[in-house]
Amino acid sequence: MNIDFFTPIEESVAAHVLEQAPSALGKIVQLHTVENGFPDLTDVSIAILAVKDGRGSVGNEGCGNGLDQIRKHFYQLYAGKWTTQIADLGNIEKGNTVEDTYFAVKSSIEFLLKNNILPIIIGGGQDITYANYRAYDNLEQTVNLVAVDSRFDLGSLEEELTSKSYVSRIVMEEPNNLFNFSNIGYQTYFNSQEEIELLDKLYFDAYRLGEVKDITLVEPIMRDADVVSVDIGSIRQSEAPANENASPNGFYGEEICAIARYAGISDKVTSFGIYEYNVMLDSNSQTAKLIAQIIWYFIEGMNSRAKDYPFATKESYQKFTVLLSDDDPINFYKSDKSGRWWMEINLISNNKHKRHALIPCSYRDYELALQQKTPERWYKALQKLV
Repeated sequence: MNIDFFTPIEESVAAHVLEQAPSALGKIVQLHTVENGFPDLTDVSIAILAVKDGRGSVGNEGCGNGLDQIRKHFYQLYAGKWTTQIADLGNIEKGNTVEDTYFAVKSSIEFLLKNNILPIIIGGGQDITYANYRAYDNLEQTVNLVAVDSRFDLGSLEEELTSKSYVSRIVMEEPNNLFNFSNIGYQTYFNSQEEIELLDKLYFDAYRLGEVKDITLVEPIMRDADVVSVDIGSIRQSEAPANENASPNGFYGEEICAIARYAGISDKVTSFGIYEYNVMLDSNSQTAKLIAQIIWYFIEGMNSRAKDYPFATKESYQKFTVLLSDDDPINFYKSDKSGRWWMEINLISNNKHKRHALIPCSYRDYELALQQKTPERWYKALQKLV
């Protein structure tokens, strides 16, 4: 890894950590400080990095600043019963151009992924998600991206890359490693009907805010994700005011923390980012405190991973076969270890999409199949695989 991409955390944060209790996170996490230097990544499972570039953010100027406010509140929290080793790599500063920043982010995350270290990215504009996605280019795998956002951020290919158009770049640009895109929590009045119809035509998944108020529906979606990107604007303004694009509607604090925990529990998620924090709008550091707790819940989830995906041995699962009216069977598997469910698509050829042939689902999907109704996520995955 090119450690020259990183600068140490602010000395005010390091001083704040010294005041914390011995069991606080600030005393447990390896910190990149002026005094300690860059952390030793041996045995590290999670790496925190902040990206101090908000130039790609639309309508939220200044969102690359003040990210150490989040650190201050995170490092005074206490760890759960965690076994994961955590390091804070410090900050990726704003490059001469935003493309320089993307390169530094992409290169750093690629190194971490190849060394089985999960990056937690604190932004900066949500366009940084594009650089995160590009870090998977050389890993020879297709990627599932989940965005927790009130907007789709599709824009158009003609637009420059911004926080409002990064998804269209990911979908259309080569090399195209994207298998599935899921949006959690969109609000219909922020998205055109053309965009909603486009996602449906591409067999992508979009879940309205009201639909996922039953937070348990989020778990199978996160279980199939590789990259998770959270726009802090998906949280209602009264809960997280530090975003120029915040809305009166959105997720509550406890809901976004539950979503982060589901992302952490997922055996498949390998990178997690939170974006669009604007310190200038953060009354009483409320949003910084919430982001600190979101990160805490994600790490708590990581330490609760069941490691039952993909199959270890099929003897560890109960198999249920449902024959639909068109004689097309769907195999369901239930893990004896975690009680979680999957549904299977039988692939004739052993192609590059084989890792997507097992689709995380819920017991509700199994019940739908018993009623002779094809589960929507199974149908959409089938269309992309055949």
